[in-house]
Amino acid sequence: MSATHAGGCHCGQVRYECDAGLEDVAHCHCSICRRTTGGIVTTWVTVPLGSVRWTLGRPAEYRSSASCVRYFCAHCGAHLALFTDLAPDTLDLTIATLDDVAEVAPNRHIWVNSRLPWIHLDEQLPEEWEETL
Repeated sequence: MSATHAGGCHCGQVRYECDAGLEDVAHCHCSICRRTTGGIVTTWVTVPLGSVRWTLGRPAEYRSSASCVRYFCAHCGAHLALFTDLAPDTLDLTIATLDDVAEVAPNRHIWVNSRLPWIHLDEQLPEEWEETL
C-alpha cells in the first residue's frame, strides 16, 4: 500500500504524513515499549526516514535507551514514533496513531523474548526472539 498516509496524536497538536508503503508492521513485546506507551504490546510500521514529515506541531523527544529516541506529543502524551541508531534510514510509527489504522495489518512479532506469558495475539504470525534488522 503506497500512498500518503496521515496520522497524529490524540489532542491534535501534532500531525504527520508519510509517503511510503506500510508493509513492515510488527507487534513489539519489549519491556521498554510497555513502559513508554503504557500498553502491553506496541505495533509499529517501519518506513523510510525521509518519507515522514511533521505537518502540525513538533513532537517532544525522549531517549529511552542508548540507541533509541521516542517521539510523543508533549500535550496529550501520545507515543508517535521511534528512531533507532541501529536502523538510521528508517523511522517506526505507532500504527495506532494513523488515521486509517484498520488498513494496516501486522505481519510479525518482535522481541518475543519479552512477551508476557498471557498474551495471545496473532499467533499465526512469524516471531523473532529479538528484532532482526
